Amino acid sequence: MGLHDTHAPDGGGAGAGGGGGGGRYKELLLMALPKDNNLDARKVVEFLGFRLPDVEGIVRAFFRSREVREFASGALAGATSKAILAPLETIRTRMVVGVGSRHIGGSFLEIIEENGWQGLWAGNSINMIRIIPTQAIELGTFELVKRRMAKAQEKWKEEGCPKIQFGKLKIEPPLNLLSPIAVAGASAGIAGTLMCHPLEVIKDRLTINREVYPSISVAFSKIYRTDGIGGLYAGLCPTLIGMLPYSTCYYFMYETIKTSYCRLHKKTSLTQPELLIIGALTGLTASTISFPLEVARKRLMVGALQGKCPPHMIAALSEVVQEEGIQGLYRGWGASCLKVMPNSGITWMFYEAWKDILLSDKYKHHA
Repeated sequence: MGLHDTHAPDGGGAGAGGGGGGGRYKELLLMALPKDNNLDARKVVEFLGFRLPDVEGIVRAFFRSREVREFASGALAGATSKAILAPLETIRTRMVVGVGSRHIGGSFLEIIEENGWQGLWAGNSINMIRIIPTQAIELGTFELVKRRMAKAQEKWKEEGCPKIQFGKLKIEPPLNLLSPIAVAGASAGIAGTLMCHPLEVIKDRLTINREVYPSISVAFSKIYRTDGIGGLYAGLCPTLIGMLPYSTCYYFMYETIKTSYCRLHKKTSLTQPELLIIGALTGLTASTISFPLEVARKRLMVGALQGKCPPHMIAALSEVVQEEGIQGLYRGWGASCLKVMPNSGITWMFYEAWKDILLSDKYKHHA
């Protein structure tokens, strides 16, 4: 009691006058207090007006949030799908560049004979580094924006849409007519591309010229020294132009097909094989609809390297049609679907599975 009676007035004054800076000295104060078994140093510090932050509580609250678990589900789904499909990607790359057999079975046997089973996963590390953050950002952003957009539309129905004013002219855009799924899909594509495009650039450099760019760190430093931040975002505009319609269509088709299937069969949840098939059909549909834009994007990128680049996307599409006809807009579509369909199906299947685990009530109680 003597300690309380003696120091309470000064401690109160310090708490009132220097509470903002006192937090910097609380650990020093704890060390300076005498080591007495009957003296609880932490209670003395709290009595003097200091409050120790609950770091453990902050960390737990962060990892219990729905958004963090959805981002984690996306990262785990991307890692799982890429690990499973790495052998197919390795075989496809060898066939595209003309190395070894022209048949899938022959190429598969050649890789095992030359490098063993691990050869099927050669170069998968850079793909994992790229796909994990990309899928986490895309799928997490999709869920977040879809949920927020749906809540905003409910509010707009009651209070009216926000108005845009130009001088005396007031415009009320019909935002309530927008599809939350389409807006979320577009946002996911934009966010994923902006955040992870440098990894795509580095992957391309490693793939094209391994001697000049032997590792990720060397590739990053060389690109940054030579071209600055802009070099890490080379080709961003055509990538965004091609990604935006694909991403919007991709997520919209997945939600539409899944919802329609559940209503048709009166289901509230789907099995893993059903999710696999729906995911594959989603990839096929979205790729088919947006594939001409992908062809035009490649024409823009190749043209830039050859010094005869079309001025814009429309000109690139027109150039393809003039040279190869309408079928030119779908050149390489079959090979693309062989890659997109299994990747899309496996990704959605594992994403829904990870969400069920990470967002389950049972998991929350044990978190």
